[in-house]
Amino acid sequence: MALNAPELMPRNAAQDIIAHGREVLRVEAEALSSFVDMLDENFAKATQAILNSRGHLIVSGMGKSGHIARKIAATFASTGTPSLFVHPGEASHGDLGKITNADVVLLLSNSGETPELADLIAYTRKKGNTLIGVAARAESTLLKKSDIAILLPQAPEACPNGLAPTTSTTLTLALGDALAVALMNMRGFTPENFRDFHPGGKLGAILATVGDLMHGKDDLPMVDISTPMPEVLIAITSQGFGVAGVRDADGRLAGIITDGDLRRHMANLLAHKAGDVMTPDPVTITAEARASDALAVMNRKKVTTLFVMDSQHRPEGIIHVHDCLRAGVA
Repeated sequence: MALNAPELMPRNAAQDIIAHGREVLRVEAEALSSFVDMLDENFAKATQAILNSRGHLIVSGMGKSGHIARKIAATFASTGTPSLFVHPGEASHGDLGKITNADVVLLLSNSGETPELADLIAYTRKKGNTLIGVAARAESTLLKKSDIAILLPQAPEACPNGLAPTTSTTLTLALGDALAVALMNMRGFTPENFRDFHPGGKLGAILATVGDLMHGKDDLPMVDISTPMPEVLIAITSQGFGVAGVRDADGRLAGIITDGDLRRHMANLLAHKAGDVMTPDPVTITAEARASDALAVMNRKKVTTLFVMDSQHRPEGIIHVHDCLRAGVA
């Protein structure tokens, strides 16, 4: 028996724990469902105000709302809306200077009476910033002083004491997602735009294009149709791709020569010309295609390289399966 193996939990205890977990999810799901029906024109006004802003979106909140505010600001920034989190405590000690007159300010407070937000509210009123307030009490100070008030449903928190921010933070987080996605739709935000902000990690690899990973014209192993095979062999080995491209008189790709082509023409191989040995009309790809699509083509066709074509069907690069794997494309 393994050392320090955990004791098996009695089935009744496990079922109780699962029941508590399901209850939390049920409470929060019901709150989200009620929020769907409450969303009104103020949501549209908030989205339009952020879209029209010539500055940044400033997001702030205190405590757990502050953690949600940080995430919302990060989501906006990564989806095409310049956004910053400003801590309300630090704002009162100099960070109000981060807010320009062109900025839109989004303040989060479930009660709408968070005292630490008072200086931020006063500053936006003095400077004329558009203030979007988010709270669960329509008569709260925050919503009454806001230019655009988004009311959260007064749903119970999911914790057993009804105190820990759980449902309220879920609602605010979902609202931030809804605003960010609405703005993405209004801007026509594309996967290519998304990759501009996510060049690293798995997302960057998924969104990488062939042009990002390919080897350029200087690395292309190219020969003419009339090139003698001894010279073709040198071209194949010199670049290390295990292949040579064969161009026609107009510089277009007429075919390729691989190890398989060499084996099929072993008899008197060196007496042949490139055009005699090549496989015509090979599978190619464009620089604008996703690297993941290039890898899928290579896997499907059981090849290790693809020539990259320009609009005139002239080779402008080459991509190898190892280029995709090194970049984390899978």
